[in-house]
Amino acid sequence: MKAISILGTSSNAGKTWMATALCAWLRREGVRVAPFKAQNMSNNACVTLEGGEMARAQAVQAEACGLRPVVEMNPILLKPSGGNIAQLIVLGEARAHLAGRAYYENFPALWQTVADTLDGWKNRCDVLVLEGAGSPVELNLMERDLVNLRPIRHLDGRWLLVGDIDRGGIYAQLAGTWALLPAHDRARGIGAIVNRFRGDLGLFPEPQKWLAPHAPGLAVLGTVPFRRDLQPEEEDGLAASDEDRGEGETIAWVRYPCAANLTDCQPWWDDTGVRVRWTDDAAVLATARVIVLPGTKNTIGDLRWLRERGLDRAIVAAAQRGALVIGVCGGYQLLGERLSDPAGVAGDVGDELGLGLLPVTTEFRAPKIVRAVTAECDGQRWEAYEIHLGRSAPTAPAAALQTVWDSGVPRAEGMRVGRVWGTYLHGWFESPQLRTRVAAAAGLTAYHPHPQPWHEKREATYIAMADHIAQHVSLDPIRRYIGL
Repeated sequence: MKAISILGTSSNAGKTWMATALCAWLRREGVRVAPFKAQNMSNNACVTLEGGEMARAQAVQAEACGLRPVVEMNPILLKPSGGNIAQLIVLGEARAHLAGRAYYENFPALWQTVADTLDGWKNRCDVLVLEGAGSPVELNLMERDLVNLRPIRHLDGRWLLVGDIDRGGIYAQLAGTWALLPAHDRARGIGAIVNRFRGDLGLFPEPQKWLAPHAPGLAVLGTVPFRRDLQPEEEDGLAASDEDRGEGETIAWVRYPCAANLTDCQPWWDDTGVRVRWTDDAAVLATARVIVLPGTKNTIGDLRWLRERGLDRAIVAAAQRGALVIGVCGGYQLLGERLSDPAGVAGDVGDELGLGLLPVTTEFRAPKIVRAVTAECDGQRWEAYEIHLGRSAPTAPAAALQTVWDSGVPRAEGMRVGRVWGTYLHGWFESPQLRTRVAAAAGLTAYHPHPQPWHEKREATYIAMADHIAQHVSLDPIRRYIGL
C-alpha cells in the first residue's frame, strides 16, 4: 500500500477539498483508494451502517472513492461542546467529554489506536489518502501531533503541501512550512499545490521560479482555480460564503454557537425560488417563511444562548404568525417543553424549559444513540441517520412526522403539530420530494427543487473535481510514486 498525505500551510488551506479530489481522480484511474484522517475536530458527523460515528469529511471522501464509510477512516473524532470541552469519539464510540489537557494526557493510547488502524489498511487498498490538520509545523505541538507527520512516517509515505493563495502570502506559506520541516520529512515531499486561485491564471506565471530560491527541492505542481460549484462540503460545516445562498423566500437557519451538522442545509442550494440564510438576527427570523433549528452539540447551552439574545421569543412569534418551524435533532429537542441533563452528558448541566412549541420532553443520558435509517417521502427512499444523547418522550398526543425503516423495521419518527415539525434525522432534506413538501407547507409558491437527487449530484461533483485537478496539476509525480 502507498500512502499520500495532504498537508496544509494552515487551517482552511483546502486540504479536505484536495484530498477528496485526489481520491476521485485515483478511483477514476482504477486505483483501489481509501481516505483517512487520524483525528478530526468537527461537529459535522455521520453514522456508518454499523452504527459508528465519524466525521462527515471522511464520509464524503469515502463516497469519492466509491466506498461505504467506515470508522477506520477516522479513528478519532473530537466534537466541541463549548468552552475547552470536547466529546471524544474513538473508532465510532463515544468515550468521554475531555478538556484539552486531559486529551493530551491520553496521547500515547490514542496514537496506538491510530497506528493500529493504519496497519489495518495495508491489505485493504492500493493507496491511502491521508488528510492532515492545521499546519504540520506547529513547533510547540509537533511531538504530540498524531495527524500530520507521524502517520506518514509510520507508513513510510509521501506528502503534498497545499497553500491558499486566496488569503495572500502564498510564497511565505510554502517557503515557511518547508523551512520548518525536519530534513527527513522534507525528503517525503512530492510537491506543493497552490489552491483557490481567483481571476486570470496568466497573472500568476512561473510560481516555481519565485519559490525555488527560498524552498529548494519543493516543486510547485500546479495552481488550482477556485470553483464554487465544486465544493461538496467544508470540513467544519460551511464556508463563510455559503451562509447566505440563493434568491427568493427565506429559509432561516438559526446559527447558535454549538450548531452541528450544518451541511443538512446543502440540498436546498441548487433549488430555485428560495434563499438559504444562516442567522442569529431576530429581524431575519421575523420575516422568514421557514425557520430551521439545526442540530447542536450542547442543547442546553444553546437554549440559554437563544434566551440571552431574545431569539427564543422570535422563534415562538414566528410560529404564532404561521411560519413553518422545523427542528432537526437538537433543534427538535429545543422545540419541546423541557430539557434535562443533570449529569452534563451532552454539554451543560441543567434542567430548562424549552420553547414549548411541541409536546415533548427530553432527558439526556448515555449511551449515545447512533444509527442509520431509511427515510421515505412520496415513494422515494434515501439514507439518513441519528446521533443524539437525548431521549424524547411525548407529553400529549401528536402526529408522527413520518415513518422510517430501522434495520428493515418501520417505526414512527418525529412529531408534527400544525406548522411546527421535529425530527431526529440528519440528511432529512436530501429528497427533492421532501423539500417540495416543506415548501408547500410553508407556501413557497416560486419554489422548484433541483430534479437530481442529492447523492447523484454529489457523485457528479466528485467526477468534476477529478477533472479539475487533472487539468491544473501535474500528476505525473504521483503516478510515478504509486506505479501507475
